[in-house]
Amino acid sequence: MSELNSSPALKRSFGMREAVTITAGSVIGVGLFTVGSNIVGLMGPSVIFATIVALLISVYPALLYAEMGAALPYAGGTYQFASVGIGRAAGVLAGWNFIISLVAVTGGEALAFSYYFKTLFSAFGVTLPFSDVAIAVVITAGFIIANVCGVKIAGRLQNGFMFFFWGVAAIWFLTMIPNVQLPNFVTAPDFMGDLGGGGFIAAVAMIWWCFAGFETCCAMGEEIRHPQINIPRAMMLSPFIIFVVNALFQWFLVGIVPADDLAAVAESSAPYAEAMMSAGILGLPLALLALGVAFGGDFSTLNASIAVPPRYLFTMARDGSLPAVFAKLHPKYRTPYVAVITLGVLTVALVATSTLDYIASLSLFADLFYYVIGMVACLGLRRKLPDLKRPFKVRGMVPGAVISIVIYLVMMTQLDTDALVAGVIYCVVGLI
Repeated sequence: MSELNSSPALKRSFGMREAVTITAGSVIGVGLFTVGSNIVGLMGPSVIFATIVALLISVYPALLYAEMGAALPYAGGTYQFASVGIGRAAGVLAGWNFIISLVAVTGGEALAFSYYFKTLFSAFGVTLPFSDVAIAVVITAGFIIANVCGVKIAGRLQNGFMFFFWGVAAIWFLTMIPNVQLPNFVTAPDFMGDLGGGGFIAAVAMIWWCFAGFETCCAMGEEIRHPQINIPRAMMLSPFIIFVVNALFQWFLVGIVPADDLAAVAESSAPYAEAMMSAGILGLPLALLALGVAFGGDFSTLNASIAVPPRYLFTMARDGSLPAVFAKLHPKYRTPYVAVITLGVLTVALVATSTLDYIASLSLFADLFYYVIGMVACLGLRRKLPDLKRPFKVRGMVPGAVISIVIYLVMMTQLDTDALVAGVIYCVVGLI
């Protein structure tokens, strides 16, 4: 346990508000407004059932992380929990997968920002002469600089982005009510029957990806004030906040797209924007959507996704699992600047691939895998450290954790083969 308190140490600068916004903000973005919304095109109004299932299978794991995060409030989240509860190799594997997951999310988020940023101008008939990749690289570089310059700046930006998103989203919902067609909610697309059991599980897995990250603030536990209180509260709130946002946007998407046009939504890079344009909803409503998604949802996820993975890299280096250079803190801002810049460069390389579907599949594999490790770690911590002070303790932990692990493993069986192969190779490289 002494390793967890070794120097250099980070500064506790986040309160309850930042713990919630950094967690929700890391989730509400690329999944909801790109590949996650493609599922609306596959399922129509029945998507709400898949979203409810995604919520249900997120709640108990979030409570497990609430227990671990309050008991071990240090940088590194699942890496720390698994290292102590299972062993260093499992911790490294969990941290390695968390890093690639969030790096993939950052890359996808930067591309999603590009799509909706250009949509903001196209709402008024203006076409920007810049490629999606160029815009994504520039905006990623900006967030790397912001996160090097201090965690307080990152926290304030996160609050601003999230409150801006919720404010613009509320206005957008009001402006869209006249365009919602109630018959759309009882008319399923003709091709929905082709999903089958496996297809439904795959759809749930992709929508669950819109929830993945509900434990994000645990990774920054060393920078959260009063973590024994704030981390459990954030863990209990975040899955429900994410559900409300996802469900509202999904239902509005169903309401404005006729069943016969849903197939196009399933293939779109920017489902909401293209759905509105195909329905002839242009001008202010389209501009509001693009404004809220790009500068609220996308920015909040970009900021969180660039801020959090370096804490894993920093902690793994501080413990001797990675080169010590990644544990260096900026002499003025006290941020793990080498880790931030390194993962930022990796993100830019991923952005250059410009392939959202592959990025999503790779991230989904990594998410599911490190959550499985995290839940096994919770079992291990109860067994190895029964006397550890736990300010928050989950009831029925053994059956709840086992059931959750089985569910997540089943979802992994539905992933794209290429992503599974890439994920396994990535894990092997990490262990070596």
